Amino acid sequence: MLRLNDPAFRRTIGHGMRSSSAVLVSVLAALLILVAAAPAWAWPPDVGAAKAYAATRQGEVSFTVIGPKGNAYGWRGDRAVPLASTVKVMFMVAYLRMASVRDRDLHPSDRALLAPMIERSDNTAATRVSEIVGGRRLYALARVAGMHHFHFIPHPWGLSSDTSGEEARFMFHLDRYIPPRHDAYARYLLAHITPSQRWGIGRLHHDKWRLFFKGGWGSGTGAVEHQIAFMERGNLRIAAAVMITNSPSHPYAELTLEGMFRRLLYHLPKPS
Repeated sequence: MLRLNDPAFRRTIGHGMRSSSAVLVSVLAALLILVAAAPAWAWPPDVGAAKAYAATRQGEVSFTVIGPKGNAYGWRGDRAVPLASTVKVMFMVAYLRMASVRDRDLHPSDRALLAPMIERSDNTAATRVSEIVGGRRLYALARVAGMHHFHFIPHPWGLSSDTSGEEARFMFHLDRYIPPRHDAYARYLLAHITPSQRWGIGRLHHDKWRLFFKGGWGSGTGAVEHQIAFMERGNLRIAAAVMITNSPSHPYAELTLEGMFRRLLYHLPKPS
């Protein structure tokens, strides 16, 4: 039997501790190698941090993030809300898909409607586009995009509704729905939102990632405050939609949007 003060006992314990330390170092090294080698498609947004932050803010929040391989992460992603000006992305796509537009170059008159509607969220242009495309074309687009919760209200069109889950998925696959002839123009508009409307995700910088987004808000009241977006780097794409209702004010909701996106997109995947 070894006694506590026996040199042999102390040598045995010391050897065991050294062995345990060596095993721990080996395990940590292996974990680091696995993390470094993890494929980009396995990237998860920090949903936990975003939910915790949302719990500290006034208003109701729902969000969905689509990872590089189409895997979805989110919270309350099936909550339907009024879309406000985020519906203008659907207006643009439905317009570009029209038979009279899809296979020709855009005329100055087309650009005079689409550019202000997206870049500076002009409501007069949006009303005109919504009247041109009509509910039939919007619902046809929704069917193609799998937007089963989408509901169009012609007047006022800002009350048209959908969920963050479907809006994020729509943005992730946006190129599928836009005729190839007009894809570059649609991307240009979504990448050139006027500086005065680049709050929320528009205030964040992610090195080497390109951002395409559209916001929607309820006349500055905070009642509705959303952003839908997709981002690209190399062969990677992610998309996200954060939907906020019943905030106390527009500036307050802007900060909530920024805080949500900052946490969800804190660590972005790296191209292989």
